Amino acid sequence: MNNYTAVVQQTDRWWIGWVEEIPGVNSQGETREELLENLRSALHEALEMNRQEARAAVEGDYVEEKIAV
Repeated sequence: MNNYTAVVQQTDRWWIGWVEEIPGVNSQGETREELLENLRSALHEALEMNRQEARAAVEGDYVEEKIAV
């Protein structure tokens, strides 16, 4: 399981947040818990879309390699 960092902020009645490591992954919620669940969902969708795009760009055989940072 990977860990990501969410930057969260409460503005008036809304919680808003961004995932630092993945551009474009952001969301909002009426509660902090709803925001975090929405961010998890948005992150999951973004990662899956990136996986599909990467695999679609490959022509022929390929190997997937895990890399650590």
